[in-house]
Amino acid sequence: MPPSAKKIIRAALALAPILAGASWAAPPQYLPVEAQWCLAKGPCIQLEVPNTPQQYAWGLQLRPPLSPLRGMWFRFEPAGVQRFWMHRTPEPLDILFVRNGQVLAIEAKVPPCMHLPCRSYGPDLPVDGVIELAAGRSQQLGIGIGSPVTIRPVPPATRTRD
Repeated sequence: MPPSAKKIIRAALALAPILAGASWAAPPQYLPVEAQWCLAKGPCIQLEVPNTPQQYAWGLQLRPPLSPLRGMWFRFEPAGVQRFWMHRTPEPLDILFVRNGQVLAIEAKVPPCMHLPCRSYGPDLPVDGVIELAAGRSQQLGIGIGSPVTIRPVPPATRTRD
C-alpha cells in the first residue's frame, strides 16, 4: 500500500531545504522494477516504484537518461492534485498524470532545473498516479490524453535494477 499523498507532500517539503542546500553529490536513486505498463499497441514500459516518502521525494534526481522503455510510477492514494518539479533532475522528462486508468494530462519534454527556484508542473485536477518517462518518449510510443493505463506488478523473481 503506498503512503498517503499528505505524508508524501510533508516528507518532500521537509526534505526540500536539505536537498536544495546540499553541497554533496549524493548518488542517484535506482529502484527495482516493480511494475510494468503494457501499451495497447506496443511494448511494455518497465516502471520503478517509490514506496517511502524519501523515495518519492528523491524520484529521478541526478539520474542519467532513462532507457527507452523505462520509467518511474508514483502512486497516490487517495487521488489528489499533484505538482512535480525537475530540481536536480539533469535530463528532460515527459510527466504523465493519470486518473482512473487513463492519461489525464502530459507535460512533455519538461526541462531540467539544477538550481532553485524551479517551476512545478501538473494539472489542477486530482490524479492517482504520475509516470515519468524520458523526454519525447510518450509521443514516440503514441501515448496521448485519454490513453489507457493498466499497470501490473512485476513478480519479485523477475524484478531488475538498471
